[in-house]
Amino acid sequence: MATNVKVVGTDLRQVTVKVNPGTYLTDVLEQACEKLKVPSSKYLLKHKQKQLDLSQTWRTSGLVQGAKLELVVRSNTPTAINIALQLPAPESNLFPPTGRVTKKLPSDYTLWQVLRQFESGTGTQGKNLNITARGVAQTANGSAAGSGQLYYETPVLIIETRNLSTFADFQKTLSQLGYNSGSVLIRLSFQKTAKTLADAMGEISQFFKTEAEEPQKTQEYTAPPLATSDEPTTSTDTPGISSAQTSDKPEPSTLEAAQAGGAGSTQEPPADAMDIDEPPSSDHRPVTIFSAPTSDTPAAALRVDSDEAFAPRIEHAQAHQRLLKAAGENRRLLSDRELEEKAAAAAARVAAVKSIRIRVRFPDNFSAEWPFGPDDTGAALYAEVRKIMANEAAPFKLALPPGKTAIKDDSSPASRLISGYQLNSNTLVNFMWDDSVPAEIRKQPFLKRSAAGHAQQVVIPEVPEVFQGDDDEAGPSAGVPASAPKPRAEGDGSGFKKPKWLKGFGKK
Repeated sequence: MATNVKVVGTDLRQVTVKVNPGTYLTDVLEQACEKLKVPSSKYLLKHKQKQLDLSQTWRTSGLVQGAKLELVVRSNTPTAINIALQLPAPESNLFPPTGRVTKKLPSDYTLWQVLRQFESGTGTQGKNLNITARGVAQTANGSAAGSGQLYYETPVLIIETRNLSTFADFQKTLSQLGYNSGSVLIRLSFQKTAKTLADAMGEISQFFKTEAEEPQKTQEYTAPPLATSDEPTTSTDTPGISSAQTSDKPEPSTLEAAQAGGAGSTQEPPADAMDIDEPPSSDHRPVTIFSAPTSDTPAAALRVDSDEAFAPRIEHAQAHQRLLKAAGENRRLLSDRELEEKAAAAAARVAAVKSIRIRVRFPDNFSAEWPFGPDDTGAALYAEVRKIMANEAAPFKLALPPGKTAIKDDSSPASRLISGYQLNSNTLVNFMWDDSVPAEIRKQPFLKRSAAGHAQQVVIPEVPEVFQGDDDEAGPSAGVPASAPKPRAEGDGSGFKKPKWLKGFGKK
């Protein structure tokens, strides 16, 4: 049954989109962005401050008829998604028992790039797969003998109920299909087409021109060999095949230089190349990267607390009275010996700290956390931050909350994190751009793609609610503090007694 849904843009304009039970929320987003004349790749949908899973259909999303959705800006930094590729036979026999290969990739990867990543061999236990360049031999009369031609065998991807098999479908990113977090299962099969392998390679070079211009997007990439299926194949000297292969594959010299990892090679990939299977930090210091929150509203603001939680109790009043009493007492100044003892105790506490964790919060609300020891200085912290920055040369500073004290990029003993800055526990540090950094750099993604691929969601622990109220199991004294005075009945002998001269009143 068809229904209408309203989508509110960031400029408060509203558009109406007609949906069916089987309509995907990604289609709703694309139709709304098309009517609002904004790119759909930069926005997400929310309903009542909750981000929607765009991979779901309208029937499974739980939305009611006439729901009002909000268009919110998507984060520039992609998130990591666990992708499982279910291989067909006979390739599935190489990966027992499930026949699946898994890999963690960013959400801004196209389906074609995902397939090329699985071809590289890093997520397939070092085994190269041929997915995007398969050819099937076929003769003119259909017999196995005689001269023939290689025909292209296109991959067919089944993601839930979607069937994707065209080059236009392979240009869609995981995010455009609605997968921005979590995991996704892709079932792979192959279908023989009427195009020759040479013609198909020419179309591939046109559809995926950017990938052909940058064949070494990752250091781990190795061009798959032009292997065919189990059917008999003709000689690779067939005219037109070699030229098509060279248009899609990198030069051998370039490939060898990238695999060798030579520092002086001109074809060396940039520092932020997508190689997310390796940790972002090159040394032995572990790093934990947390992704930005998906909601614009702070999690604390979404928590609903009862009014009883804010009602003052007798313990609060007693604590306030103790503070007032202590503030009104006369105090003498500490002697020199007491000051020395106090300084020695503070130095002993600092010396007892063997390790702390420092979390740096970045401008795009991503954050990273490292462990540091007593000998680490501010220069070590700056060096770790630069390793995961996309623009390493941009100047910045790291400030302790509330932002007045800045950690210096210095390796002297006075700049040690624990003894110099007196950091004796886990600390949050704010990243601040220098005033000379232009606005273009500030708008770019902050983290390298290799670092963003390791980002994980921040897990907010559930705080148990302490209910101060009536509870049948707690008994009649539940919710009443132990120190609270109990009301006393009049005339019971334990409280206030009436004087004798008042006993006569009230009697008739």
